[in-house]
Amino acid sequence: MVNKSSKEFKFRRIGILTVIAVYFLILVGGIVRSTGSGMGCPDWPKCFGSWVPPTNVNQLPEDYLEVYKQKRIEKNQKLAGYLDKAGFEKVAAYIFSHPSQYIETEFNVTKTWIEYLNRLVGVAIGILIFLTLLYSVPFLKSDPSVFYLSLISFILVGIEGWLGSIVVSTNLLPVTITIHMALALVLVALLQYAVVRVGEQDNKNTLPFSNRLNLVAWVVLLITFGQILLGTQIREEIDIIAFTLGNARRAEWIDNLGIDFYIHRSFSIVVLALHLYLAYLLYKLKDKRIKFWTNVMLAIVLLEIVFGIILTYFAMPPVLQPLHLTFAALLFGVQFLILSIYYYASKKAVKKSVALV
Repeated sequence: MVNKSSKEFKFRRIGILTVIAVYFLILVGGIVRSTGSGMGCPDWPKCFGSWVPPTNVNQLPEDYLEVYKQKRIEKNQKLAGYLDKAGFEKVAAYIFSHPSQYIETEFNVTKTWIEYLNRLVGVAIGILIFLTLLYSVPFLKSDPSVFYLSLISFILVGIEGWLGSIVVSTNLLPVTITIHMALALVLVALLQYAVVRVGEQDNKNTLPFSNRLNLVAWVVLLITFGQILLGTQIREEIDIIAFTLGNARRAEWIDNLGIDFYIHRSFSIVVLALHLYLAYLLYKLKDKRIKFWTNVMLAIVLLEIVFGIILTYFAMPPVLQPLHLTFAALLFGVQFLILSIYYYASKKAVKKSVALV
């Protein structure tokens, strides 16, 4: 028989480590985007046909640009064919006809190794997710939800890996990157909920359940999710503008953005107001843990506003682009953590747990 406290400790430890690793991957992914290293490796899962990327262009064939472009086109033809047979004719046509796949990036050793690091972190997360799944097996009888949450997370990582290969084969096709980010946030939520569930099931602390607080918390979470995805789409627009301007004249990038940017920027005022109202409701609970995470949430919101102002009015410093994305993901994670903790500490959750016994 597995010791209950032992299995909980092991699962929470590996689960927390995996969540931290996912956030680190989001940071590395942001660095990849801000440095223009997304196509540092033109193939997937290998990099220039090797498990260890080259360090000099002389290690590549003279016609490497054409070779890897053709490989991507062939892969996209297969993908478009599958989608077409599945009834997604418009999507298939969009993927195959988009001009991005015909653009090849010349070898740059720095960008290649930045992208390679991104892939190594991805592999590490795959291993951690697998370990999380293994450590969730003892919960199959006592709390099967923990196992199934871990299993879904494991499957989701596989989908993320496959989607990453599509991002590369289509040469950073717009929309695929946004979907990639959305799935990463869902992965964070699943893992965090599993970890909190294991630690909070036997929590004797009870808080009054408020429908208003619960509703506001969910609204803030969903709006933050939407803001992150909108920000990712704006980042895709910036990539196109940067490419058009030869990655120069950064001060002009903001001026060339479309309506999405102005919606994202203006709506941040509403986001701030909602966060302040949510914090007010959370502070009224007078719970030390929730107060701590509420303070963290507000600190991240303020940092995000500062990052946004600097990016907008100071020619988009490259170092702030990945930080802006990473802290946005952290904000989403902290919000979901607060929701999870509150659920298990509320009287409503306790009543539900008792009713299920």
